[in-house]
Amino acid sequence: MNLTDAQEGKEYVVRQIDTDDEELNAFLFSLGCYPGEPITVVSHLKGGCVVSIKDGRYNIDNQLAQAILI
Repeated sequence: MNLTDAQEGKEYVVRQIDTDDEELNAFLFSLGCYPGEPITVVSHLKGGCVVSIKDGRYNIDNQLAQAILI
């Protein structure tokens, strides 16, 4: 399951980042989004979703949300 299928307000644990793009992996790592970390979908938007990772909230697009497996 990926973040686009996640229920709002429920905390999940990142299982895997499904991308071959090293730059994208580095970006997600800098946000604190890597396997084993908790992540919460705050709300779903038309073009993506708002997620809470550690103490920050981020707006990510659907393509990125589909790459984060929970």
